[in-house]
Amino acid sequence: MHGNAFEPIQLPEWVWDRDESREILKKRDMAGVFNLAVKYAGASQIRLSAATGIAQGRISQLMRGQRQVTDLEVYERIAAGLGLPDHARMLLGLAPLDIASPTGNRGDEHQEQTEELTARIEAAAAIDAAMAMILSTDTNNLRLLDRRLGSAAIADKMRAQISQIERAHHHAIRPGIRAKLAHVLSETAALAGWQAIDTCALKDAWDYHERAIAAAREAEDPALLAYACGQQAYVLVDLGRPAEATELLQHTRASYDRRVPGHLRTWLAAAEAEAAAMLGDETTCRTALDQAAALLPEGDADPTLPYVSLNRHHLARWRGNCLVRFGDPETIEDLRSALAGMDGTYNRAEAGLRCDLAHALLAMGQPDAAQPHLYRAEQLATMIGSRRHARRIAELTRAATRAAR
Repeated sequence: MHGNAFEPIQLPEWVWDRDESREILKKRDMAGVFNLAVKYAGASQIRLSAATGIAQGRISQLMRGQRQVTDLEVYERIAAGLGLPDHARMLLGLAPLDIASPTGNRGDEHQEQTEELTARIEAAAAIDAAMAMILSTDTNNLRLLDRRLGSAAIADKMRAQISQIERAHHHAIRPGIRAKLAHVLSETAALAGWQAIDTCALKDAWDYHERAIAAAREAEDPALLAYACGQQAYVLVDLGRPAEATELLQHTRASYDRRVPGHLRTWLAAAEAEAAAMLGDETTCRTALDQAAALLPEGDADPTLPYVSLNRHHLARWRGNCLVRFGDPETIEDLRSALAGMDGTYNRAEAGLRCDLAHALLAMGQPDAAQPHLYRAEQLATMIGSRRHARRIAELTRAATRAAR
């Protein structure tokens, strides 16, 4: 019954007519879809992989609910690989293959879709400015939780938040409310994108930032747009493409620098410095750091920019992170100053700062002094589930062990 790995997967068409199957498709529950293929076609994970072009490891993660499908192209591959009939494709949100008769003689199906669309538009119509503000507050609360606990602790809440905002935005009709929802969606998608960077899920990170950029354009908010573009540059950095990251940040600054508040201008300059440091361009790095210092306003935050928290201690950390790569002797003092100024609520930032300090101490030939910072950084990275920091900690720990011999 299981067949070989390349045998087409064929489910009886009546499977897709069952109420349970229809609910699975409406929810875009890919674990449920794959389990239907296992139950009614005896498909193994190897056959599912061959049929859909998705790696077997990811198939396993999807079936265990450890990953989610977000890319329309992946939905298409699954639908094609499992031979979904047109009415099942449409429940999944895909276009029918037979345009002339997309669902055959399925008038009831059309009526059900009409009723569902009407219900969603009516639900979105109930959202007013106060509701949009509540959604924005919810996103900001998730941001605060992320700083302390990391993305793994709030993953389910983030997915639910994005799904709720996207559904409301997708069906909103009033332009003013739609623009407010686009604003909240951009902030939320950018936060999800940064969390994906932290867990090294770079494709997901890129996609989230694309959603954030599109929503920022609809909201006509240059600050949100500049922030999403600037943060997307970090995906390029982690892909090993610092030259393109630097170019993107320079373009973003040239396009929006005069149109956004001072804290964001500072953030963009410091981000350019970091990308230039990764590239090994010390001149550009130092120029951007000097610009960031000159641009930094008084006060810790701008209430119009809840996604940017930046003061002189944060900037000192950023400066140390950049200049440690060039062996600057002032780096250690910069980093110690930044560490002294942290208030204990930025666990991801503290993990990164301690990595930078350990790096600087190792460069100065002080492996024993670096060890306590690596130990604390590892504790924080484990607590928040940061794979990005965990990788760097492992590299620095190996370097400290070699230096101590």
